[in-house]
Amino acid sequence: MTYHPKSEFMATMMQRGFLADCTDYQGLDEALSQGIVPTYIGYDATAKSLHVGHLLNIMMLRWLQKTGHKPITLMGGGTTKVGDPSFRADERPLLTPEAIDANIGGMKQVFAKYLTYGDGPTDALMLNNAEWLDGLNYLDFLRDIGRHFSVNRMLSFESVKSRLDREQSLSFLEFNYMILQAYDFLELNRRYGCRLQMGGSDQWGNIVNGIDLTRRVLDQEIYGLTSPLLTTSDGRKMGKSAGGAIWLNADMLSPYEFWQFWRNTTDADVGRFLKLYTELPVEDCDRLGTLAGSEINDAKIVLANEVTALCHGADAAATAEATAREVFEKGGVGDDLPTLILTPEQIAGGLSNTALFVQAGLCKSGKEAKRLIAEGGASIDDAPVGEVRLMAPEEIRDGMKLSAGKKRHALVRLCGS
Repeated sequence: MTYHPKSEFMATMMQRGFLADCTDYQGLDEALSQGIVPTYIGYDATAKSLHVGHLLNIMMLRWLQKTGHKPITLMGGGTTKVGDPSFRADERPLLTPEAIDANIGGMKQVFAKYLTYGDGPTDALMLNNAEWLDGLNYLDFLRDIGRHFSVNRMLSFESVKSRLDREQSLSFLEFNYMILQAYDFLELNRRYGCRLQMGGSDQWGNIVNGIDLTRRVLDQEIYGLTSPLLTTSDGRKMGKSAGGAIWLNADMLSPYEFWQFWRNTTDADVGRFLKLYTELPVEDCDRLGTLAGSEINDAKIVLANEVTALCHGADAAATAEATAREVFEKGGVGDDLPTLILTPEQIAGGLSNTALFVQAGLCKSGKEAKRLIAEGGASIDDAPVGEVRLMAPEEIRDGMKLSAGKKRHALVRLCGS
């Protein structure tokens, strides 16, 4: 694309690799150049924390605010009760209202680290779509909103079509999701003057629906912008690791483990991730991304420090780096490692070494722990675990270090003794 943007925000999106598609590049760029553009991204409350897969769009909102515009973080208190079917093979489990509220509470903690909330012109807003969705009258909604939607067109969207092409069931409940998300955009425009919705490229159909609905009902010119769906250079979905999702809340994943995820980035991804997940100048990201040999490890430490400082604070980043150096370079223990705390009662009859690795979070199951030991990847205090066996209470020491491979470690602490 040869379009040269006028606005700082659009230029940033293009230079740093955030931009996948836009409903009207030139129209949006003009609007961004002429004044503050309130912009929203919606987040359904399906877990107690957001994860690294959400971080790309959170950074987009951060850049939006830094370039003089107003971010809106929309919590899906209403839409979570339906569940987004986009590109899913099956229906999402339905959550209770209490579970949804608890999840929203956990998710809110993340946004405060990246955005400034308040009453100023470019201060962020935190909203919940349950505010307008929970009180809808079904018949009025069908008459006033439903009539603007063509079922033929809804069936043509790839997110729906892919499910039907595989002959997998799509419930009527799920089919309504895109109408509700479209209605969110209309309400945000009506109530807060919101003119732009952003999201991952899997949300394109939902975003376009909201734009069409708002134009039909309110005759407003609004826009949609999507980011690429990221995979790592080795083809894995961004944000997933051998240990599961990379959560952004410290109570679900320690800052050290978060730091380690970024430190373990594949060489080919370093430059791209520096542009997307840090605020370092583009030239520095390009320079660091071209390093080779042992020098690329220095670039990975820069990446890990910058991303961790944004999410957990500069002190947490510095502590994580110090712990990593202690563990990897000096052969030490490192007090910031994930820690399994055991009581005398828990070890009184002995404890299998597989149970230690599972309870410490280094393996998901006993079967996985047995395989790790059989393949020679498990060690205790840097000594290989030779076989699966029951460990006597006196063998389980305070400060023991468990290792799964060379990069994943945990401590064992004994309490109450």
